[in-house]
Amino acid sequence: YLVTGAGKSAAELRTVQDWIIKPQLVSVPGVAEVNSWGGEVYQVHVVVDPRELQARGLTLADLATALERNNLNVGGGTIDVAGESSLVQGVALLTRREQVEQVVVTAKGGVPVRVRDVARVVDGHEIRRGAVTADGKGEVVLGLGFMLMGENSHEVTQRLEARLAEVRKTLPEGIDATPVYERTTLVEQVLDTVRRNLLEGAILVIAVLFVFLGNLRAGLIVAAAIPLSMLLAFDLMLRAGVAGSLMSLGAIDFGLVVDSSVISVENTVRRLAEDRSGRSRLEIVRAAALEVRRPTMFGELIILIVYLPILALEGIEGKLFRPMALTVIFALLGSLILSLTLMPALCATFLPRRMAERENRFVSAIQRRYRQGLRWAMARPRLVLLIAAVLLVNSALLATRLGSEFVPRLREGALVINTV
Repeated sequence: YLVTGAGKSAAELRTVQDWIIKPQLVSVPGVAEVNSWGGEVYQVHVVVDPRELQARGLTLADLATALERNNLNVGGGTIDVAGESSLVQGVALLTRREQVEQVVVTAKGGVPVRVRDVARVVDGHEIRRGAVTADGKGEVVLGLGFMLMGENSHEVTQRLEARLAEVRKTLPEGIDATPVYERTTLVEQVLDTVRRNLLEGAILVIAVLFVFLGNLRAGLIVAAAIPLSMLLAFDLMLRAGVAGSLMSLGAIDFGLVVDSSVISVENTVRRLAEDRSGRSRLEIVRAAALEVRRPTMFGELIILIVYLPILALEGIEGKLFRPMALTVIFALLGSLILSLTLMPALCATFLPRRMAERENRFVSAIQRRYRQGLRWAMARPRLVLLIAAVLLVNSALLATRLGSEFVPRLREGALVINTV
């Protein structure tokens, strides 16, 4: 936030920041400290005249000791009268230039020698090490709040914003404090990005499911795997201390999440439509689930194993990508468990025993193209292997040049310039 005031000096602005605003913001729960940038830190300077000191037989140390001893609060014990105790306290806090001038350094023949007799007392400031300007309108003072480790940045920023609004009502006339950068803006943008990615990804996958399965009930059963797998993933994320962020949730691929469920449900639908043996629906669903149990398990486990090496990363890479790997692993575990348990149960409950085998024109067209491509590949095995080898070598070379291309980019739209 910026502390500004028309016609106010840099020292006045800094004094308001250090003595009015900062103490109230530091008391906000979750705040570690509040830094002050720019302005002039007010000081009272005692400009000593060495000749006057020498004439009175004093040293700089004598003067410094006198100022220190006269700028203290000391306890004097208690006075007990009629069962009541009164605290005795000596208050000698110097707040004005005139008070510093009156401090007694020593006494000569009963005549006090005061600070004003050996020095000039003037208003001054600390040696400046920086300045802050804003909007091309000159110098201002910048306040910067820091959060305690482990706190929720969104909540702490909101509490700071509310407290600053209260503080602004108590500021001297002509001085104001206005936020210029709030972390909530970034946090809300990240949450909105994650929310939009998850929602759009889920809708897209569900739409494709209905197109390929060609059955409303089967599509709804498979679609149920998305929220339930994510529910299990969220529970494990909470237990493992993984925060929901752009890195952890932004990498979720719902296609992987529903993969095993699609195989299980699609095989069950096909078996129910083709079976003419007179077996019960429960027996057919059980046989269909057992038929694809091994490939679905192996498929999910192979994908899951790919993410395990990421957990061994250290340093910045580990902090960036370990949450993503854990989240995907948790979601895949949920998907695997659901495909082996809940999906067969839902199929046995909601799918009819006699299912009409409808022709899915879209899938049939794809199958025709696939058969043509398969016949072409089987007739030219050496050429296909050569193409695969070239692609493999090319991908290996490309991997050495990727650098940080897989790091997601969040365009916040805020520019901060800091000159050192």
